[in-house]
Amino acid sequence: MSIDYFAILPQIILVLAGMVILLLEPLTAPGRKGLLGQIAVVASFLAACALSFQPLGRSQASFHGMFLADNFSFTFQWLFYIITGVCALIALHFNEREGTQRGEYYALLLFACSGMSLMAASGDLILTFLGIEILSIATYILAGFKRTDAKSNESAVKYFLLGSFATAFLLYGIALIYGSTGTTNYDAIRQIASLQGVPQVTLILGLGLLLIGFGFKIATVPFHAWAPDVYEGAPTAVTAFMIVGPKAAGFAALVRILVQALPSLQADWNTILWASAILTMTVGNIVATRQSNIKRMLAYSAIAHAGYILIGIVANSVAGYRAVVFYLIVYTAMNLGALSVILSLSGRGDRRVDLEDFSGLGRIQPLAAAALSLFLISLAGIPLTGGFIGKFHLFSAAVQKGYIGLAIVGVLNSVVSVYYYFRVMVFMYMKEPKEADAEPIPAPTLAVIAIAAASIVWLGISPNSILNLASRSILLLQ
Repeated sequence: MSIDYFAILPQIILVLAGMVILLLEPLTAPGRKGLLGQIAVVASFLAACALSFQPLGRSQASFHGMFLADNFSFTFQWLFYIITGVCALIALHFNEREGTQRGEYYALLLFACSGMSLMAASGDLILTFLGIEILSIATYILAGFKRTDAKSNESAVKYFLLGSFATAFLLYGIALIYGSTGTTNYDAIRQIASLQGVPQVTLILGLGLLLIGFGFKIATVPFHAWAPDVYEGAPTAVTAFMIVGPKAAGFAALVRILVQALPSLQADWNTILWASAILTMTVGNIVATRQSNIKRMLAYSAIAHAGYILIGIVANSVAGYRAVVFYLIVYTAMNLGALSVILSLSGRGDRRVDLEDFSGLGRIQPLAAAALSLFLISLAGIPLTGGFIGKFHLFSAAVQKGYIGLAIVGVLNSVVSVYYYFRVMVFMYMKEPKEADAEPIPAPTLAVIAIAAASIVWLGISPNSILNLASRSILLLQ
C-alpha cells in the first residue's frame, strides 16, 4: 500500500496534457486551434501506452489502498482512453464547423477522462467522490460549450443543478457508511460491515443514498429526467462523449462498491436494482418510441440500455459481471458509431437531427445510411451483431441465477426497441429525400465509423477474445 506514482502515470499524462493545452491556447492562432485537439488525441494514446506497461494479472494497491491497479481498472481505463481519443478526433471537424474550436474543449475532455479512470481504479469512497466530481465539473462545462446557443446553455444549467443535487445524496451516503464502519476504504468496509453489532439500518440507508447518487450518473429511472434534455441540447460531439464515457465510469464505480465494499448487503441492493432495471428498461424504451428527434431518441435508448446492464449486476455472478463489462464495450462502439454518423450529417448548428431530416439518406449517402443501420440493428439486439451477443450473455446470467422474469422483461423490451430503431431505417430507405445532397463525412470521422462498424460485426461473430478479457477483468473482484 505504498505511494506509487508509476501506477497513476496515465492520469498524470492526461492532466499534464490538459494543462499544456490550456497554456498553449492563447498562443495558438485561431486557424490552428485544431492542433490542440490533436494533442488530446496523442495524450489519450500515450496514456493507453503507459497503462500497457503496468503488470497485469494481479491486484496492487497504492496510496494507502485508495488506488487499485488490477485487471478491472486496466480494462475500463483502456476503454476510457479510447472513448476520449475518439471523441477528441471527431470533435476536430465538428468544432471547426460550429465555430467553437477552442483549446479548453480538449483540456476538459482530458480532465473528464482522468476523473473516469480514478472512478474505475478507486478503492476508497473519498477517491470515488473526487473522480465523480472531476468528471462532473468537466462535463457540466462541456454541455454548455456553445455559449451562444440557448439549448446548450439550458442543458448545462439543468445538468449542473440536478447533478449538484445528486452529489448531495452521494455525500450523505458516504457519510452514513463512514459513520457505521469508521472507514471509507472498500476492503475495510467489507470486513466491518459483515461483523455483528454494526448499525445495519444506518448502513442500509447509506447504501440507498449511494444508489440514488449513482442512479443519476448512469441515468436510471427515476433519476433519468435530466438525460434527454441534456443530450439533446449539448453539442453532438459532447453528447457522443457523455452518452458512453460517464455511464461506463458510473457502472465501473458502482460494481466496485457493491462487490468489493458491500457484499454483505447484497440482498438489499439486489432488490433495489431489480426494480430499477425493470423500470429503466420499460420507461426508456416506451418513451423512445414517441421521439422524433434522433438525439433525444438515443438518449432514451441509453436509459433503456442502462436497465439492461443492471440485469448483469442483479445476477451478481462472474457470468453477470463479465456480461456487464462486455456489454459496456459493445455499447460504446454502437453509440459512438451512431453519433459519429449523426454528427457528420447534422449540419452547422445541429439543425438536421429530426427523423424527417434523415429521409432518403440511403440514396444520398448510402454508406452512411448503411453504417447507421448497422449500429441501430446492433442496439436492437439483432443476431450477428455485438449487441445481440451482449444481451444474450446478460439475459443468460439472469436466468442462471433464477431471475427468469427479469430476463423475460429484458427480452420484451428489446422487442419494443426494434420499433423505434427500425423507424429510423424506414425514413432512410422508404422516404423521399428532403435535400439533393449531404455534406461529405470528414476522413477522421469516417475512420471512426468504419472501425466501430467493423467492431460490431466482429463482436457479433467472434466475441470470445473480448469475453475472455471481460472474464479476466472481473475475476479479481469476486
